[in-house]
Amino acid sequence: MSRRLANITLDNLDDLPRRCRQCVFWELDPVSGERAVKTGDPGLEKEAWISATLLEWGSCGKIVYVDGAPAGFVLYSPPLYSPRSVAFPTSPVSADAVLLMTAHIIPEFSGGGLGRMLIQGVAKDLTRRGVRAIEAFGDLKWEEPSCVVPAEYLLSVGFKTVRPHLRYPRLRLELKTAISWREDVEVALERLLGSMSPERALRPV
Repeated sequence: MSRRLANITLDNLDDLPRRCRQCVFWELDPVSGERAVKTGDPGLEKEAWISATLLEWGSCGKIVYVDGAPAGFVLYSPPLYSPRSVAFPTSPVSADAVLLMTAHIIPEFSGGGLGRMLIQGVAKDLTRRGVRAIEAFGDLKWEEPSCVVPAEYLLSVGFKTVRPHLRYPRLRLELKTAISWREDVEVALERLLGSMSPERALRPV
């Protein structure tokens, strides 16, 4: 089974689930978002947001593919690019952080570590760009796929609560921690594999 991460661009935007492709929850303020849904084309608004963000700021999302099929995605940006973020009771996002807006794993691919893979991809990208942390609003009462990420998922991939709330806490992942965790795992694997003879390493268990 092959897994591959790719940056979200206008060329692969249609690989997002249709519901997410038409959603502008994060990209527009609440009033403009409702107007786009009622009288406009939210898909075009989404496309315009992706285009503008790519041009002005750079990569703002990643898609994970499993054997060539889109299996999940994540969107992120500076909070300035996400008007909806100021509507949360635990806003604002810290000045040194990028906002993890939303993430989704297609149900048939859940449980395979793709959520962690997406966060690691985002962390690697943002660290290269000098960003210190990722923050997100989690949903403590999450029951079904929505625009807000489950708080449980964020906690499971290393985020810590920085502003508690009964429903929408704000959580933070220090990027140095995220990268060092990955490097520690890679070092441990190298040591383990290095201690084995080639024959032993390839021998079926």
